[in-house]
Amino acid sequence: MQVSVESTSALERRMTVGVSVERIETEVNKRLQQTARRAKVPGFRPGKVPMSVIRQRYEDAARQEALGDLIQATFYEAIVEQKLNPAGAPSVEPKTFEKGKDLEYVATFEVFPEFTVAGLESISVERLQADVAAADVDNMLDILRKQNTRFEAVERAAENGDQLNIDFVGKVDGEVFAGGSAKGTQLVLGSGRMIPGFEEALVGAKAGEEKVINPTFPADYQNLDLAGKAAEFTVTVNSVAAPQLPELNDDFFALFGVKEGGLEGFRAEVQKNMERELRQAIKSKVKNQVMDGLLAANPVEVPKALISNEVNRLRVQAVQQFGGNLKADQLPAELFEEQAKRRVVLGLVVAEVVKQFDLKPDDARVRSMIEEMASAYQEPEQVVAWYYKNEQQMNEVRSVVLEEQVVDTVLQKANVTDKAVSYEEAVKPVEAPQAA
Repeated sequence: MQVSVESTSALERRMTVGVSVERIETEVNKRLQQTARRAKVPGFRPGKVPMSVIRQRYEDAARQEALGDLIQATFYEAIVEQKLNPAGAPSVEPKTFEKGKDLEYVATFEVFPEFTVAGLESISVERLQADVAAADVDNMLDILRKQNTRFEAVERAAENGDQLNIDFVGKVDGEVFAGGSAKGTQLVLGSGRMIPGFEEALVGAKAGEEKVINPTFPADYQNLDLAGKAAEFTVTVNSVAAPQLPELNDDFFALFGVKEGGLEGFRAEVQKNMERELRQAIKSKVKNQVMDGLLAANPVEVPKALISNEVNRLRVQAVQQFGGNLKADQLPAELFEEQAKRRVVLGLVVAEVVKQFDLKPDDARVRSMIEEMASAYQEPEQVVAWYYKNEQQMNEVRSVVLEEQVVDTVLQKANVTDKAVSYEEAVKPVEAPQAA
């Protein structure tokens, strides 16, 4: 087998492979002999068909099959011999493909980039420090109560925060428009669910009252036919209900699985969950800074094939998330290319950190992570046992732990500063940068 390799770009390789006619004929004859044992030809008993007849009937198909298999086999042999690491399937173009001659073909493909992770000392990380204070727990109890608000009918005029049951018909330019009418809709005033001016106009309304209100659709409204237009809604208020916050009692605590300990036991459980959330939030923000730093310090050229594969994965995820009748390939690739490139580069850089520093998942950290996740359940021991019986789940946890070890490795060399903040600031999600 003759092999030569040409670098046509930083990552693209053009490999020419020659396969001797003797090897080709050996493979063709092997297939013809296999065919001869099972071929059914009129006038001959199975297994007794002359080879000349077999060749006449089946040689073309046997040769095509042999050549296809030889290209696949010799491509693998060649990349092993040349110590190449393809990043995707090759594009194969035969140069000579004639009977009685050596086979020669050209395989064009991209390889994984070879690089060393550098610049760890240039990475800056701000690590937040926070505690869960008693006031934070008090605030969380208020949030939990509001999330479980009940509404009770009242005879007075509607106020902000009340829940109204309404029927309405909307018109634009005197005509009823699609989607502008409903019956029996529950609407909390001040929730911002309706267009500006709609909810405000119903403050002061009473059950049984009919009101005509005139809000205007926002200029950036998603339905361009309605954007910026004045509307008229005829609204019938069926009922007005005031919010009632639940008491902090055993019935309320039981909603969250806390059946013992009263208020103090419930506060302790809430604080434990908040502390878990706080640890995860701080860890996540540190990790994001580390990953951003790794990307900035290691601009790596990546194979187009890997980006294309990642784009397709993101397309499928988008369809699964949002549903509808769209097919994945109907979504424009451009929507996902930037995210796909980031994920591919980051995957390669993280894998190189693992390789350079010879990192392996720490069993104790794997166990600790599983126990941390299990602590949120009522039967944590059963959850831990379930993980250890499921190899796929264990591998996912090991992968997360290995990523954490990558972060720790970078932090040992990076410029890390600690910043004391409140619980609220620590758990607040990082705002995505606004598009220009």
